[in-house]
Amino acid sequence: MPLMKVIKPGFQSTIQDLGRFGFSNLGISISGAADAVSLRIGNLLIGNDQNSPALEMTLVGGEFIFDSDTIIAITGSNFQPTIDGKEIPLWKSIFVRSGQSISFGATQSGARCYLCIKGGFEVDKILGSFSTHLLTGIGGYKGRALLKNDELNYAGSNFKYLQPLKVKKEIVIELMNREKIFVTNAPQTDLFSTETINLFSSSVYSVSEETNRMGLRLNGPKLVNINNQDIVTEGVSLGAIQVSHDGNPIILFVEHQTTGGYPKIANIISAHLHKVGQLRPRDEIQFSFVSIEKAYEMRMHLESLISPMSLTLA
Repeated sequence: MPLMKVIKPGFQSTIQDLGRFGFSNLGISISGAADAVSLRIGNLLIGNDQNSPALEMTLVGGEFIFDSDTIIAITGSNFQPTIDGKEIPLWKSIFVRSGQSISFGATQSGARCYLCIKGGFEVDKILGSFSTHLLTGIGGYKGRALLKNDELNYAGSNFKYLQPLKVKKEIVIELMNREKIFVTNAPQTDLFSTETINLFSSSVYSVSEETNRMGLRLNGPKLVNINNQDIVTEGVSLGAIQVSHDGNPIILFVEHQTTGGYPKIANIISAHLHKVGQLRPRDEIQFSFVSIEKAYEMRMHLESLISPMSLTLA
């Protein structure tokens, strides 16, 4: 089977699909792509199932060489990709020949970039998913981030050549906009005063250096709940925004702990979770509350963008 060899791994480059569902009771969170929208569209561009495993790179990309012809798509943030030193575009299907190398630099925009390959990478499915869960060391490639000289199998040249496709420019702009993150009420929103909730939704927060796939700690105005105490530990969900003892909000992300005792002031809507996956340390964000009905409407709109109708001939 054809191989992609890792010349330089970059920072925290892992194999991800859309996640591992149904195991929170065992302490294993969903994991999966931090920006699932970019992964899904990348797979669409090359005729894959949207859940096909792809390579997720964080902040700094790597260098890889292919030993067989294939088709790829690069989506997400701009990591300055090149093939054999020649710059290549994002959000477009690209033919790669045997022996060519692809290189990525440091991000020029968001936090994560995706390399999708025709047929997907060949890794073992663990608990129903190909995703790497770094905290437990399962899934993906040996349960870890890639290292120099690793070799990953991929589907190779057993495919019919596809007409090159690209994503419409206006759709990319809409998807990658991170000016405001929309949230809904959470189970403990009523434990915070109206003044505190207004402070939360009117303030600008910055992403701290203490940020990873487990969660994003934010710096900004301190938030205190009415009782100034924790709650009984309960299950927590992806996108929940906890408020810790120091008054700083924490966004629980794809490898979050499955239980927690901090009160939750809000929950990020599903249509904006991919935006969180593109936040870098020191990025600034604002939150805005919306109704459940509006959140559902925005989810339906997002799903309409992740379709062949969003693609055009390159």
